[in-house]
Amino acid sequence: MAENTDDTNIINEPGIKILIAEDEESNYLYLEKLLSKSGFRTLRAKNGSEAIELVRLNKDISLVLMDIKMPGKNGIEATQEIKQFRPDIPIIATTAFAIPGDREIFLKARCDEYITKPIKPELILKMIKKFVTNQFLL
Repeated sequence: MAENTDDTNIINEPGIKILIAEDEESNYLYLEKLLSKSGFRTLRAKNGSEAIELVRLNKDISLVLMDIKMPGKNGIEATQEIKQFRPDIPIIATTAFAIPGDREIFLKARCDEYITKPIKPELILKMIKKFVTNQFLL
């Protein structure tokens, strides 16, 4: 496994699959392009219920990018349910509607990290690297 020391570059490990839980098409396409360029495989869920089901069915998902505001089950509800059967999976909350205190709410809901939209590539890749590198060092 080769790793670049630059924080914005991710290990090129073919086993890393990321679920993008995002209902907005443009946001999904942006993240999918960014992640695929960095060597990740991706899946998409358009709502919280789909995210739960995909994590349940795909044991090889390494990380979830969870939009907080989605139709049906929102990102907080989906995170709480996923953590019941996959407590080890890292979940990064994403939101366009950040207000003071959100980070604490998301962490209390068992999200592992939080990022606001518009998502800066170098910041999200650094966050992902922190979580997925640990998985492959175990």
